[in-house]
Amino acid sequence: MPTAVDHVQPAAPAGSEERLRAYYTGALGMTEIPKPPALAANGGCWFRAGAVQLHLGIEAGFRPARKAHPGLRVSGIEAYAERLAAHGAPVVWDDRLPGHRRFFSEDPVGNRLEFLEPRA
Repeated sequence: MPTAVDHVQPAAPAGSEERLRAYYTGALGMTEIPKPPALAANGGCWFRAGAVQLHLGIEAGFRPARKAHPGLRVSGIEAYAERLAAHGAPVVWDDRLPGHRRFFSEDPVGNRLEFLEPRA
């Protein structure tokens, strides 16, 4: 029986690692973590913030995920949205999820990301 999500792996095109690093560390405030040597040759990059891990994997014929997405819980969602907007990332608010404030954005290769915070 699963007990937790270990990581989520969005895809990315070859050669996009520097843009991904700038976004995931700069805009999102995550920390890059080293890939195991046996996997590093595949390209891509991995990031962590607390228990949350995103592993960006290189995919031939890459197409960004427009519907599928990780949902990332944040605290201080207004300030976080401002942070992303200041880095040039789109911020699209959505009020359809009861009990939460949330917005959608995209990473620099077009993958959809959801950011949400439960209402007090």
